[in-house]
Amino acid sequence: MDEAFLKAKTILTKLHNKGYEAYFVGGSVRDYLLHRTIGDIDIATSALPEQIMDIFPKTIDVGAVHGTVIVLHEDEQYEVTTFRTEEGYEDYRRPSHVEFVTSLHEDLKRRDFTMNAIAMTLNGELIDPFGGKEAISSKRIQTVGNPDERFREDALRMMRAIRFLSQLSFSLSMETQYAISENAHLLEKISIERITIEFEKMLAGPNCQAAFPILVDTKLFHYIPGFEKESTKIKKFSTCRWNHLKERAEYWTLVCYLLDKQDVKAFLSQWKLPNKVKEQVLVNLSCLNSVLQKSWNKKHLYDCGEECIQQVERILDVLGIRQDGSLYQEYRQLPIKQRSEMVISGKDLLQWYDKKPGKWVSQVLEKVENGILERQVENNKDKIKEWLLSCNPK
Repeated sequence: MDEAFLKAKTILTKLHNKGYEAYFVGGSVRDYLLHRTIGDIDIATSALPEQIMDIFPKTIDVGAVHGTVIVLHEDEQYEVTTFRTEEGYEDYRRPSHVEFVTSLHEDLKRRDFTMNAIAMTLNGELIDPFGGKEAISSKRIQTVGNPDERFREDALRMMRAIRFLSQLSFSLSMETQYAISENAHLLEKISIERITIEFEKMLAGPNCQAAFPILVDTKLFHYIPGFEKESTKIKKFSTCRWNHLKERAEYWTLVCYLLDKQDVKAFLSQWKLPNKVKEQVLVNLSCLNSVLQKSWNKKHLYDCGEECIQQVERILDVLGIRQDGSLYQEYRQLPIKQRSEMVISGKDLLQWYDKKPGKWVSQVLEKVENGILERQVENNKDKIKEWLLSCNPK
């Protein structure tokens, strides 16, 4: 058993000692079977929330009404949830009624995909009533039970299916893909914040390029902001090596570039992205378009800055566009990287020229800045003064 599970065994043992059933469930069991890094470990139990809180001294009530309690143990947090059934998904996302049950089978039955409906005992034995292990072996994403019912219960599951396809390099079962096509319109009922989370996880998956054609084939793209009329462009997304990207803004820069969005701010605002990400995307796009149209120069490298250059270099690599030399290497060789590194200020100019402050100060500073970048003058106060006064006498 993985070390992460061994550390959490104490929780299952305590629940067992009090007479309750308890199992490891969900994504951690799936990832264990896939030999992936284990993330959060979730536990399902027959104990009720108040009983869980009585047993463990350190808990956080994050949703006891729905059966979930966070148990704090050895500096780790474990989500412990009472066996339950759900019904009445009026908003196609959250159940209007949760009923606590004593059956593990009933609890697993409510889950989204068979690979996520496997439980594991304290001793590492698997309980797999819906064929999740076989689905994992076949690399198949299959819903638990009727796929139409699962997607009508929670429409976000359709985006989760595409995300898993990208993350795990699995494929959708025929029934699952058909059901997504039939229920794609229900994605309109889901908040954009939820869609954004799944979409970004999809973009970061190692098999991301395979996900885009599925978005088109299942018609999900009709209900994704800014993608509605872009089926041809979306299919071209699969030609890019998305897994070479690293930062959040890089992914969105490439999305905007491939969709050829004219109003980038409006498009990104639809996705409720943080201002910092939106601003970086705008800078990245400006630099990307410039290098594609007229290549780089020292001033452009200087204006873009280190972060942008590194991100744009990776985007160019993803697009399969080779550049002569390294942009970042050229940037590192610049005599200054920002105006604050200049050894002079407006105060020096006022002394040298003996003139009143005005627009001319910023104009001369810019002249010095460009002169240093082009190595017309060294970033040295005396040499700048000599250079300036010889070019622009008082």
